[in-house]
Amino acid sequence: MSDLSIGDFFRSLPDKIDAEAAEGLDAVYQFDLSGPGGGQYHLIVKDNSCRVGEGTHPSPHVTIAMSGQDCLRVLTGQLDGSAVFTSGRLRIDGDLSLAIHLKILFPTLH
Repeated sequence: MSDLSIGDFFRSLPDKIDAEAAEGLDAVYQFDLSGPGGGQYHLIVKDNSCRVGEGTHPSPHVTIAMSGQDCLRVLTGQLDGSAVFTSGRLRIDGDLSLAIHLKILFPTLH
């Protein structure tokens, strides 16, 4: 996955969401990614699907801040999210349960 840019990765997410896991969910995830290949992206999960936008969303339910490299590695299962959180390299503001729910929403990423 190292040749995949973070932008390409986020743009691929709508095709990988588990619609059943997203049923009844109406949430906005904001990703603030630092370092090389970083950037700002948001996921809008609603109506059993997801849309990806670049930049900041005015009212996210949860904001996830980390390096772009760590984000790719966590979301693809190469790095344990709780270990990154414990080490201080991951900051979550807002609804923590939504952040934990990401694994269920995108089971094929691991």
